[in-house]
Amino acid sequence: MYRLSETAVLFAPPDTIEAEALKQIENTASMPFIFKHVAVMPDCHYGKGATVGTVLATKGSIIPAAVGVDIGCGMIAVKTPLTRSDIADPATTRTGIERRIPMSAGNNNRTLSESAARRVTELESLATRDYSGIDPNWRLQLGTLGGGNHFIELATDESNAVWATLHSGSRGIGNKIGNLHIRRAQTMAKAAGTHLPDRDLAYLTEGTREFDEYVRDVLWAQNFARLNRDEMMDRVMLELSHSVYGDASHVAELEVQRINCHHNFTQLEEHFGERIWVTRKGAIEARRGMWAMIPGSMGTRSYIVTGLDNPMAFSSAPHGAGRRLSRTAARKQYTMSDLDTAMRGIEFRRSSVLLDEIPAAYKNIDEVMAHARELVEIKYVLKQFVNVKGD
Repeated sequence: MYRLSETAVLFAPPDTIEAEALKQIENTASMPFIFKHVAVMPDCHYGKGATVGTVLATKGSIIPAAVGVDIGCGMIAVKTPLTRSDIADPATTRTGIERRIPMSAGNNNRTLSESAARRVTELESLATRDYSGIDPNWRLQLGTLGGGNHFIELATDESNAVWATLHSGSRGIGNKIGNLHIRRAQTMAKAAGTHLPDRDLAYLTEGTREFDEYVRDVLWAQNFARLNRDEMMDRVMLELSHSVYGDASHVAELEVQRINCHHNFTQLEEHFGERIWVTRKGAIEARRGMWAMIPGSMGTRSYIVTGLDNPMAFSSAPHGAGRRLSRTAARKQYTMSDLDTAMRGIEFRRSSVLLDEIPAAYKNIDEVMAHARELVEIKYVLKQFVNVKGD
């Protein structure tokens, strides 16, 4: 652990963090409602307002842009009783998953499956407002992957057991909710003449209508994200049942363990004897014994972990590899031949659209995990053999 200042704690050497990100950390740590300090994870990199990989403990205020617009984005992982040899045709399994789960930005379900309809009903029961006014298509978004760095993978652990893993969030409805409240916080700050080191650090204050409405909406979107991942993983399990056994009757027996965790979210927690808001922008909750997944990039290892409840990190840990290069820089620096080399031995959809997701554009996940040794205990190391991504 390293102290950048009295109000900023780093879990990576300062010289491994780019100057722009260090400035963002200083800006965030200067906000008057920060509780104790901000905790910066080993995978941190420059972001919008606050660095990706920052844990903000706050009293009386929340910064909507620190949660971001992919509210509730996170990981789900299922351990199966299968071994690598049970997946006889990875290419067919990949295309089967792609048929069952809409992917890429803006692609939704045409109709709701029975399981998706049940989850939509649960979300409707949780809602205290009509979210169709924000996005009339939100129901059809449940069970969809999205694009960018969202993915589905099949991987094996050290014992050759097959895991299914998936990275996604709250889709279009979460994006619209996030942007709505970010703009509202910025408008309020401007009207009040509030001085901010960065306009994306505009905040909402507890006790106001705007704060209450944000909390209502962000918690609902986090539930959407969790259920969205569950719905997609159920479809992956269905495809595995068909791929291995030829029918849908083996879904239940394929699931040994399920892990579902957010890494862009906010919630009330108790730390140092006080109830505070903890916003994790690219970080997972890591209480002692709590299971989570920390993914690498699309061609590198991922980790199944349990938390160590580190108090200085507000019981948090890194969320993944973290970008090393911007998407534009990655496209300038690498070629499709480089991507082919990085993905050798992995079944994936070869497309120039995915070039900016090349593993070299991300930080070294093994180095991230070495810096996270105070934060988590590694339970399994995964290496993918099937990768599914949208555009």
